[in-house]
Amino acid sequence: MATIQEIQDNIIDEFSGFDDWLDRYQLLIDLGNGQEPLPQEYKTDNNLIEGCQSRVWLQADLVDGKVIFRAESDALIVKGIVSLLISVYSGQTPDDILASEPYFVEAIGLKEHLSPTRSNGLVAMIKQMKLYALAFKARM
Repeated sequence: MATIQEIQDNIIDEFSGFDDWLDRYQLLIDLGNGQEPLPQEYKTDNNLIEGCQSRVWLQADLVDGKVIFRAESDALIVKGIVSLLISVYSGQTPDDILASEPYFVEAIGLKEHLSPTRSNGLVAMIKQMKLYALAFKARM
């Protein structure tokens, strides 16, 4: 399993291949479309992330000491963003998740190319993933 840093560096490499933001948005949409749908039983109000303009459900489970994230959104670009976050954090330990910052967000220019409400949603998604990691760490 790659480290969080290696995964982020790979994302930065992938996005740096595109100069045009329309192409980067298309890559985000493709990533979101390639994500496995979240089972219906996890699309509950408890799993909805507050602070997102669109609806985003995030499910987290602790499996063999690693946090497994699954998510879905009803908006294409947001679905792509959440799939990027899942690729970075899912399968990592709570300690590793808590110790890392998602520097790829700045590096690929994502934050500056999102509307303020989407940017707030991105922050809310990261915060929720870290809260899950903190909760799982407390139970270990």
